Amino acid sequence: MRLLFIFLIISTASTAQQRPNIIYIMSDDHDADAISAYNKKFISTPHIDRLAKEGILYSRNFVANSICGPVRATLITGQHAHKNGMKTNRTRFDSSKLTLPKIFQQNGYQTAIVGKWHLHSYPTGYDHWKILPGQGQYVEPRFISMKGDTTTYHGYATDVITDEAIKWMDNRDMNKPFLLHIHHKAPHRFFLAPLKYIEQYHSKTFPEPATLYNDTAGRGTAWRLQTMSIERDMRLCSDLKVDPKYLMDIPWLKPDSAEIAYYNAIFNRIPEPERNSIKKIYE
Repeated sequence: MRLLFIFLIISTASTAQQRPNIIYIMSDDHDADAISAYNKKFISTPHIDRLAKEGILYSRNFVANSICGPVRATLITGQHAHKNGMKTNRTRFDSSKLTLPKIFQQNGYQTAIVGKWHLHSYPTGYDHWKILPGQGQYVEPRFISMKGDTTTYHGYATDVITDEAIKWMDNRDMNKPFLLHIHHKAPHRFFLAPLKYIEQYHSKTFPEPATLYNDTAGRGTAWRLQTMSIERDMRLCSDLKVDPKYLMDIPWLKPDSAEIAYYNAIFNRIPEPERNSIKKIYE
């Protein structure tokens, strides 16, 4: 699966020491075409567009690594995967390494991270952290606190992460500048938007991408083995939210027990009446 991250950096003046406060916002698997500052054909993202207009919009850039965990390690270490040791999503990050938040701490900054971590070890170098276990859940998400306990929060992950980050900013030491990482889970697979956006976009017709019917014959190995095919790689129940009950009598589409369990796990986290409303739209 191709991973693409959108990075937004916001700086505001710190009146205490005249050093910039830094807020770094990451969204997960967020394609540039799903940001209207880059492409207005699909979606409207007015707040991101405002940041792009008032700041800098990058049109030529690349990532040091395209996999979720490893790219997070490159972010905080400034090292490629072969140097920081985080080569796959299954690797445990060595939290004793010198990292960006530790350097900021050494220079008098308060540091915090809220949201997705996905490095298996606990964060270090942060004065405050609250992270999703693993990939995290979209609805009624759980968070691990610095005490090591896990608590379920009511609501949608994006809203909860944002609210918790704002709460930390409102209660921080106002005499110090700060570095804050806000790491969102959305829009990572298996995709599930809040009801208000499903209602807004479910009846919209999107243009077919130019690569939809690309023939991989004669292409390189990476092209042939990519896992972005709608027909081959996307799952009807967990990805496309088709109720398993409609597939049980179709032998070639019948989902296995794991896929049924995953579908139920997704929807059982959605409180009523939103759950039924979402199911009706997907039907």
